Amino acid sequence: MALFTFKLPDIGEGISAAEIVGWHVAVGDRVEEDQPITDMMTDKATVEMESPVAGTVVRLAGEPGDSVPIGAMLVEIEVDEAGEVTPAADIASPDADTTKAATQAEMSEEIEAAPVLEEQEPAAPAPISGFSAEGRGDDGAKNHAVLASPAVRARAKDLGIDLAQVKASGDHIRHADLDAYLLYGAGQGYRPAGRGAARPDEAIKVIGMRRRIAENMAASKRHIPHFSYVEEIDVTALETLREQLNDARGDRPKLTMLPMLIAAICKAVPEYPMINARYDDEAGVVTRHGAVHLGLATQTDAGLMVPVIRDAQDRNIWQLASEIRRLAEAARSGKAKVEELTGSTLTLTSLGPLGGIATTPVINRPEVAIIGPNRVIERPIFRGKEVVAAKLMNLSISCDHRVVDGWDAASFVQAVRRLLENPALLFVE
Repeated sequence: MALFTFKLPDIGEGISAAEIVGWHVAVGDRVEEDQPITDMMTDKATVEMESPVAGTVVRLAGEPGDSVPIGAMLVEIEVDEAGEVTPAADIASPDADTTKAATQAEMSEEIEAAPVLEEQEPAAPAPISGFSAEGRGDDGAKNHAVLASPAVRARAKDLGIDLAQVKASGDHIRHADLDAYLLYGAGQGYRPAGRGAARPDEAIKVIGMRRRIAENMAASKRHIPHFSYVEEIDVTALETLREQLNDARGDRPKLTMLPMLIAAICKAVPEYPMINARYDDEAGVVTRHGAVHLGLATQTDAGLMVPVIRDAQDRNIWQLASEIRRLAEAARSGKAKVEELTGSTLTLTSLGPLGGIATTPVINRPEVAIIGPNRVIERPIFRGKEVVAAKLMNLSISCDHRVVDGWDAASFVQAVRRLLENPALLFVE
């Protein structure tokens, strides 16, 4: 038998190490050539590593969450005598097609629900003054473990409820227990109002995508002096236009608010270039980008990911809608490529149907601004002396105060507001 050491190859992106997300094999397992053995995470994506040889696993580099340097031992495999061992130096690095975003199975944070603790039958309590302990079971025999007030007993009789079948939440049966019995039926399974099932504490190791998010958010708040600004926007006309466009869309994707908001952002950016920028604080250089590579914060089972709409300023609203849908599906299915998850110059984050009145989003460092639309609500407003129904939405922006002044951020949002409140301007060259 020959021992083959599979070393972590250069995955690209200029990284020096990668994190173990999870193993597909264990020591003692038989593996075949090209069989997936582990998933390794870089700063933005997960790479599935495949075995270059067939044999038996004898050693693994570490546990999920551990970091492995490029060129270090990843796995040792005992190769069959008939097997042909390929030198580690000849193993090709994974190409971009094998790179994928972390998937639900790889690093899901879902915690398996703890079973409801079975309630124990209480010991028969001593009689309480003013309460009758007398009750009858189905066979007509007296049951001295049933305690209830006359009013509860009378109500139970009117409802045709056998008190022997009702579980007391305390030392005697109350009206709430009768209500719970009517809702849930007899037995141990119901929980009277105000009570919940306890579940044990669980320690969850922070690894993979969740650790990357934690590190990035901590670095952003540690290094960037954030400030936020919120403005209310009347999107009544915009929503009317959107509905009309959707009615005539044909086989094109359905328009949401996001494509039209992105179009407004791209149209306002040239006048406020400090918003569409990245700040290298180590070099002391701010780069104001001419193109808008818009990051779209997307919630996935693995955590928050930010796929990027390249050259958003060159796309019309239908093209933006198609790209939003494509990138969101790629991120959620774990098929987004590294180049689709890097290089954003400005980020848009939306809670979608959860909405909210206002947000103070955290900047996607090294960018200097992040924009957050909030829920659209309909409520009365004054137009002149008349009260009319209007659809209103708050638009939030967080900025890096080292680069963006409050006046600039407010002026930029006001420019976006003018475009959204007069949506015909979105289509004017």
